[in-house]
Amino acid sequence: MFKQFKPYQLSAFNAVSLILIGGFGYLQSETPSPTALIPVVIGLILLVLNPGVKKENKVVAHIAVLLTLVILFGLIMPLNAAIGRSDNFAALRVLFMLLTTVLAIVSFVKSFIEARKNKNQ
Repeated sequence: MFKQFKPYQLSAFNAVSLILIGGFGYLQSETPSPTALIPVVIGLILLVLNPGVKKENKVVAHIAVLLTLVILFGLIMPLNAAIGRSDNFAALRVLFMLLTTVLAIVSFVKSFIEARKNKNQ
């Protein structure tokens, strides 16, 4: 099932999930913090980079991977905070963003490995 998706598709899905879920989390918060918009901003940047990822531009793909890794590690603290507050809805939102982020990273890594194999043949 996972193999049918290309890295640019999973990256776009991740970007949209960061924008929508991150934006929803910010808007529904009683005391919104500007840092809650970080996933939204990174999601927007990933969407802008997506055409280059689709064209398999190496530089753009590596920038997208770097931003995806940044957001992966950046979502750990909000997850811990949501769990600490026993805010299950917030924890689920962050977990979903983490899941889409991990899927995008795995897809990128598989693509890079495949490209290296094809280059060496």
